Amino acid sequence: MPRHRLIDDEKTATKINLRLILRLFTFFRPYKREVISALALVVITTSLGLVMPYLLSIAIDEYIAGENLTGLLVLGLIMVSSYIISMFLSRIHIRIISTISRIIIKDIREKLFAHIQTMSFSFFDNRPSGKILARVIGDINSLQQLFNNTVTNLLPDTLVLIGVVAIMLLMHWQLALASLMMLPVLVVSLTVIQTLSERRWQDVRKKASTMNAFIHESFSGIRVIQSFKQEKESLSMFSELAGNSRTSWMAAIRVNNVLWPIIELSWALGTIIVYWYGIRLLDTGSITVGLLTAFAGYVGMFWNPVMNLGNYYNMLIASLTAAERIFEIMDLEPEIKDKKGATPIDAIKGDVSFENVSFGYEDGQVVLDNVSFHIKQGESIALVGETGAGKTTIINLVSRFYDPTAGRVMIDGKDIREHTIESIRSQMGIMMQDTFLFSSSVMENIRYGRPDASDEEVIEAAKGVYAHDFILDLKNGYETKVNERGSRLSVGQRQLISFARAILANPKILILDEATSSIDTNTEILVQDALKRLLQGRTSFIIAHRLSTIRGADRIMVVHDGKITESGSHDVLMAKKGMYYELCVAQYKYAYQDRQKMLAN
Repeated sequence: MPRHRLIDDEKTATKINLRLILRLFTFFRPYKREVISALALVVITTSLGLVMPYLLSIAIDEYIAGENLTGLLVLGLIMVSSYIISMFLSRIHIRIISTISRIIIKDIREKLFAHIQTMSFSFFDNRPSGKILARVIGDINSLQQLFNNTVTNLLPDTLVLIGVVAIMLLMHWQLALASLMMLPVLVVSLTVIQTLSERRWQDVRKKASTMNAFIHESFSGIRVIQSFKQEKESLSMFSELAGNSRTSWMAAIRVNNVLWPIIELSWALGTIIVYWYGIRLLDTGSITVGLLTAFAGYVGMFWNPVMNLGNYYNMLIASLTAAERIFEIMDLEPEIKDKKGATPIDAIKGDVSFENVSFGYEDGQVVLDNVSFHIKQGESIALVGETGAGKTTIINLVSRFYDPTAGRVMIDGKDIREHTIESIRSQMGIMMQDTFLFSSSVMENIRYGRPDASDEEVIEAAKGVYAHDFILDLKNGYETKVNERGSRLSVGQRQLISFARAILANPKILILDEATSSIDTNTEILVQDALKRLLQGRTSFIIAHRLSTIRGADRIMVVHDGKITESGSHDVLMAKKGMYYELCVAQYKYAYQDRQKMLAN
């Protein structure tokens, strides 16, 4: 496999911003009632937790010091009840948020998938499928923990921090300031670590995406790998990518791990300062034993959320890196899309015109150069020419998979850019050279051309292209499950099923790109008879390197170097003895030589 696949070609941002976070949480908006309920439960449970050290100080200073056993028992019962209620409410709010988070993950994944389906062919031309798959699966999965932890951990911990600081300042502001002396050290450390950690986690995602792309490509091309005995080379490349992924992961983890010793040291020093200063205040009578005990409890309550927030911060960086990559695709506009004010096209009759059309897949590239032609309703057009001449590009423009860089493509005298893509393509039947079957039954693969078609209509479509007999010979007939890309079927059988799928759609314009290239000669004779009936009354574009399959076309257009160099019927072009004549002579010559060699052997 080519080494260029090892290149990390993705752009990543280097700064996390609040706008990205807010954008993520807009997905909670449809579930605001449930979120508000969960937030209310968080406030209640947090408040119950914050009051515990204060109640303990009352128990020490009033009930224990005053030897009031009844009061102590009542207060103890209140504290135990508060703890039980807090635990019960915590479980409820965690369950609510977990449920909402899973729903939101589904919403984001559906939105991303739907958006990707609207993207133009150029989007897929420039991105390996594995990298797109990494967005839809891996990156979105990483957001699940972010959504869960925001309400279950971040919000409670933030409320605890605010509450603890406020209570300590109210109880004894001098001791409160002493207990927070290490906080500036932590803030400075966190700022430094933030910059390093962001870059490392972005690199982790990028390396993982590159590895996913390689895995997907390797398994898709496993037959080529095994045929050329490239298993060792493929394994070597995978090992390199896996090693790069591990290295980037460890680099990110090492940065994150620096934070924990700093937090723990700050916690320990803060606690020492509280006891040191608190004992001095006890000697002067400025505070009570209960208040010092409460402060010790509140200091623990302060630094424990800080520890959690440090962990949350690391997770936040990883999740936001994934979110950047998700929104990067969501923000991409498809190159081919309905223009503002586009209207559905009426029932297509089938006139197709190119008016001075030029096109290139990349800037500076010319695939079609000022091409003009007119196809009448019901006319069958064959496009011939050498590979790369522009034949497939012509039908891509008719189908509006791309837009011309200059000129206009017209259907029934109307520029197709003035009408919605859905209304145009829904009246076309397209069978591309690369036959694709879904992992479903034969019946469902044919029905994909018209989902509301009955079983009888599906069978009639299969009979029309002489696929019915071989389908019945399959283990379960029309209910036979087809593996991914139809690997259980021969190439010719896959093309026949794909052909039946296109015909079932009953299109006004039919496009066949090498539709009979993998069908044996006997089957081709049958299909040609079917084509005469099926193409009747439909405008059709046929691309075929096997020139015998297009002799009956109403018109043959020879495409050469991005231009239409010849146009006419088979007999007319043969009489001209131009490029088409030379193609036919060369093909017949090679066919004759091959036959002679076969007979000689």
